[in-house]
Amino acid sequence: MSAPTHTSPHPASTGRADIRLPWWALALPTLAFITLLTLILDPSDAHAATAEPAITRLFEHIQQLIMR
Repeated sequence: MSAPTHTSPHPASTGRADIRLPWWALALPTLAFITLLTLILDPSDAHAATAEPAITRLFEHIQQLIMR
């Protein structure tokens, strides 16, 4: 017993992708890039934390374990 084949009701596309991005899909990465670029260009605005956070100590400990 053979199964019937189903044909697609829509014709094949011409190869052109019609995908539209929302406005924020380009605006947010652009804003993040500009923010990071300004921090790199003017590092005096970026201040280090006064207390050493626990996550920094954890990463240093992991790095020491890997370097052994």
